[in-house]
Amino acid sequence: MRKITVAAIQMSIPETREKSIEKAERLVREAAAKGANIVLLPELFETKYFCQERRYEHYDLAMPLLENPAIKRFSEVSRELGIVLPISFYERDVSNFYNSIAMIDNGEILGVYRKTHIPDDHFYQEKFYFTPGDTGFRVWETRFGKIGVGICWDQWFPEAARCMALQGAELLLYPTAIGSEPIIGCDSMPHWRRCMQGHAAANVLPVIAANRTGTESVTPDDGNAHQTSELTFFGSSFITDPTGEILESADRESDCVLLREFDLDEIRTERYEWGVFRDRRPEMYELIAGK
Repeated sequence: MRKITVAAIQMSIPETREKSIEKAERLVREAAAKGANIVLLPELFETKYFCQERRYEHYDLAMPLLENPAIKRFSEVSRELGIVLPISFYERDVSNFYNSIAMIDNGEILGVYRKTHIPDDHFYQEKFYFTPGDTGFRVWETRFGKIGVGICWDQWFPEAARCMALQGAELLLYPTAIGSEPIIGCDSMPHWRRCMQGHAAANVLPVIAANRTGTESVTPDDGNAHQTSELTFFGSSFITDPTGEILESADRESDCVLLREFDLDEIRTERYEWGVFRDRRPEMYELIAGK
């Protein structure tokens, strides 16, 4: 048996980067104290969701991997606690800017994944800030299993989940920053969940999603005379079993730590028994590849 415990952290974001890192560390330590081996924080948790508006000065938030304060701090925390931490950060690589994840295992940075699918919507204006990722989908061999990570908008694409599954992922993790839809006026939370539940069921893999909470506002007083807006992030972080059933679920408002134990060997046997990878017909899928 390979039993591991995963945690999803849900949190509102404080006003400063320093306070955000402090708060995230407190919640990571809480998760580890409860037995978590792998701990997932929300997308871009260091700062308020700056993509709500277009401001050139926000490019200054991006840093190279080894200069980022969250990467530095959580590398130390990972080593101290002996845990795996996928850390979301705004990455600057020379003149390109990426929405990235650094996979940290026992203090060692195993590598970086750069977000593939970049959204562009009212108040989710990520194409202004992020270059589409150039890493391809990645899966890391960690001390607690093979982990694939997609970032927020990636979670809407079954192709991303399948690519990670084909590389041997045993868990799919999705750090997220999603909430209200001021323009289309719908509650996207149930749809958001069902997409990822489908990834779990189709690939016979647990899915872990960590979202932020709270209302974040933009006003002309912030220096942007052209926009007044706000987003209320809907939390609702969750952990599924390999059939897509939600096992652990957060509310829409609270800071919390969700935990669940899995036996990866048992799930692997279940995946083999279903035969969904045996019966694939990739030669018939040219349309998906745009051919």
